[in-house]
Amino acid sequence: MSQNVFLAAIQKITAGQASLQEIIAAAQQLAANSQGDYARQLYQVWLSFNAEHALGFIAHFNHSTLLSQLGDEKAAEAALRAALAQNPDFAPAHINLGSLLERQGSSKEAVEQWKAGLERLGAVTGDAAEYKITLLKQVSRIFTDHHQHESAETALSQCLDLNGEQRDVAEQYAAVLLAQCKWPILSETARRSKTALLSRFHPLSLCAYADDPLLQLAAASAYVKATAPFEKINPASDRRHAPIGNGRRLRVGYVSSDLRAHAVGYLMAQLFETHDRAAIEVFVYYCGIPANDGISERVRAASEHWTDIRALTDDDAAVRIAADEIDILVDVNGHTREARIGLFARRPAPIQVNWLGYPGTMGSAFHHYIIADEWVIPPTHEIYYSERVVRLPCYQPNDRNRVVADTNPTRAEAGLPDGAFVFCCFNAAHKITRYSFERWLDILRQAPDSVLWLLDYGPETGKRLTAYAAERGIDASRIVFAAKLANAHHLARYPLADLFLDTAPYGAHTTASDALWMGVPVLTMTGRCFAARVCGSLLRAVGLSELICDTPAAFVAQAVALAGAERGRLNFFREALRGGRNTCTLFDIELLTRRLEGLYAEMARDHSAGALPQPNLRNLENYAEIGLSFDHDAHEIGALADYHSHYRDGLAARHRYAPLSEDARLWPREAIDAAEALPALPAAIERAA
Repeated sequence: MSQNVFLAAIQKITAGQASLQEIIAAAQQLAANSQGDYARQLYQVWLSFNAEHALGFIAHFNHSTLLSQLGDEKAAEAALRAALAQNPDFAPAHINLGSLLERQGSSKEAVEQWKAGLERLGAVTGDAAEYKITLLKQVSRIFTDHHQHESAETALSQCLDLNGEQRDVAEQYAAVLLAQCKWPILSETARRSKTALLSRFHPLSLCAYADDPLLQLAAASAYVKATAPFEKINPASDRRHAPIGNGRRLRVGYVSSDLRAHAVGYLMAQLFETHDRAAIEVFVYYCGIPANDGISERVRAASEHWTDIRALTDDDAAVRIAADEIDILVDVNGHTREARIGLFARRPAPIQVNWLGYPGTMGSAFHHYIIADEWVIPPTHEIYYSERVVRLPCYQPNDRNRVVADTNPTRAEAGLPDGAFVFCCFNAAHKITRYSFERWLDILRQAPDSVLWLLDYGPETGKRLTAYAAERGIDASRIVFAAKLANAHHLARYPLADLFLDTAPYGAHTTASDALWMGVPVLTMTGRCFAARVCGSLLRAVGLSELICDTPAAFVAQAVALAGAERGRLNFFREALRGGRNTCTLFDIELLTRRLEGLYAEMARDHSAGALPQPNLRNLENYAEIGLSFDHDAHEIGALADYHSHYRDGLAARHRYAPLSEDARLWPREAIDAAEALPALPAAIERAA
């Protein structure tokens, strides 16, 4: 039948009777029936007979799409260039040609192609606006990947001006502002409000922006609903309530894009080597970029089953996992880049767990547990999480076999003054809030013979930070930037620092355990949200709880003391770290693995007993409204002593406007009764309202 379609179309072309629409329809039919070569020939023959046709550029464009599907990218590129030669204003060809060039590794040419498309856009129409948005998004993505954040910001701002409802653009826009330390992060414009932009923050950006765990929970839940909507989800398995087979090992699957030379990979590598194969059958479902480094090789070698699911759709990946009869599926991405939320939404395993990759709650209906410890999530903080909290001695695994370069760099080689006290922070730029940076400047001001050693965040951000410091009386020369090095060499230079100063609310995680492994004490200020408490957990796990501060004032005072009158204590801390590496909880990977396997066994028993936890998602829209109304750029919500009162007052006000259902957080039955017992508003006020 396909041959008949092909021959009939060829006859029409040679007779001069085939319209472009007919050829496109025939080519699509052939391609759908796996006759791509026939479809390719149709376009070639039609174009040879219609070289001057006014719509020839569309034929070239459709031909290029087909050629890409057939894997012939060189021919697809030629077809797109032919389309643009005939119609240089055809934006879809600029979009696709840029994408094709990017896949070939020519990012610079791709950006030039997209810019050319932007420059040639003509009249403002609905299609033109959509083409412009697409081109701007492509350009901004390349700029972001190459750390050209200011250029990305410009492109994304134009996108939001065209359509402020785009969640993906708002997420990226917030991320590039945070990465530039461009304070205030939110500002009001004629086309977009601060609240509207904040409501579209990515959950990971929100962790860095504010120590507001109730807002983080509500935002995570909204994000899940937006990215994995109910109507698009078909469960992959009916095993949710099926018993887990007795007499066999538990089948545990780890889904991650980061089991490679990445912060998460560095933490987890030895876990896979330590798992008890008599109790646990380990499956890894990898969804990250192609990787062939030392970490990925170790994880592959230690895992019994490794499956690359990057090219699989969520539906297909879920079917594959269900077919493997996984008992416990561990989400090691959470709300981070390359995450597969849609995969977990399909519930391919009866038990689904949030652990390690994302420092917070998933806010989903399909993650049953979150793995933490007593410090990261104390019992009083469980209200900030939709999952049931289960705990390890310390939630973070660590690799005792991490590679450290066999070098001893000097301070001079690192650009550091020999006689100065060196404060350092090697956290990413997006974690540096205005509040944290001003605390650091206060410390430098009170410790005059000191410098602050940061990672090199690029020239634009570096200049912004040093200018901010200079405006506040701190000489720019006292902020030293460390060139980015391979991880082994980066670890080797840690001991050049005297004290690591943590950020807040998103503190040091892998960077903290690296510092502690290398014998560098870390000073942190604990907060409420998960990301703000990890560093404190690590310090407790190495026996240095005294370096955990409760307030900004205490953080500054202790840093100044350790750089001055109490400098001798640092030697004690260093010796304690070096002497305790083989015995402390933080670096006891065997202890963590056995306890983790114990948690998995408890989860399986819960499931078998019909006691699997149900995530608590009540009232989150109201919590979101209250959190979004707070001006986080003007006030540090983490410093509020009456944090819960802020939310209770907001809930009470909303309840009086329209009754709210009770929840198990800050709005139980007794709170409702108290709100309803308040006296009514005076009649005059009611009339004015």
